[in-house]
Amino acid sequence: MREGRDAGIGARVAAWFAAGHRPLPWRAPGFPAWGVLVSEFMLQQTPVARVIPRLELWLERWPTPAALAAVPSGEAVRAWDRLGYPRRALNLHAAAVAITEHHAGVVPAEVDALLALPGVGPYTARAVAAFAYGIRVPVVDVNVRRVLARAVRGVAEPGPARVAEELALMESLLPVEPAAARLANAGMMELGQVVCTARTPDCDACPIADACAWRAAGYPSYDGPAAPKQKPYAGSDREVRGRILRELRASELPVPAARVAELWPDAAQRERALAGLLRDGLLVEESGAYALPSQ
Repeated sequence: MREGRDAGIGARVAAWFAAGHRPLPWRAPGFPAWGVLVSEFMLQQTPVARVIPRLELWLERWPTPAALAAVPSGEAVRAWDRLGYPRRALNLHAAAVAITEHHAGVVPAEVDALLALPGVGPYTARAVAAFAYGIRVPVVDVNVRRVLARAVRGVAEPGPARVAEELALMESLLPVEPAAARLANAGMMELGQVVCTARTPDCDACPIADACAWRAAGYPSYDGPAAPKQKPYAGSDREVRGRILRELRASELPVPAARVAELWPDAAQRERALAGLLRDGLLVEESGAYALPSQ
């Protein structure tokens, strides 16, 4: 455990979280590891309010990895609907196949085994290990990064990702006991989401305000390198891809190329989007028409 101002932060955040938090489905006692994995795929750059109803429908339809693995990947893309970044649906389907074939249909608990699954990165692997299985590993998302930056490093924004450094810092704050560490991981995420927000932090409601290095320094403005920002959606290739996929999801039959051509006026951008969708395996071309993958 670190010494100084940040000593005890993890334990205090764990106690704060245990005293009351938002009742999100994946936090419910006994929520299955498969449900946690699905929720983490869905929550990537998608608001919680949009994920909750989709998660419920998904788990009703595919309550196990084997259930999802048994259907074509195109069905996963169709069900993903407008959650954003449909490539995640293909990856989730591929992960379900891998879990079914290599892990007897059970989501693995070890971080390395989770990292070997398609579409599972360092954050998702640690989140599943920590929240589904109670393993003491640090979990760092954008909200945790902001809390670490302010409370420990004393800066207003986290700036570009420092993956190894931030994981080590978060691990140093975790209580030794795994159950308390799980609460600290979840609590740091909750703290960043509802209290230590990017634009309007509510320091009066913060359980570690007296230990916050940024507050102690007088809330200095951030003057470091900026984190990369996503380009606007409107008019982007992502919007074109979204329109094409929305048309394919709504149709049980292949969509003629002539209909796809009507979806976006810029032919060069439309063809670029189509090429990307084909390359990513999100659609297939069949005799002058396009459809979701059937394998």
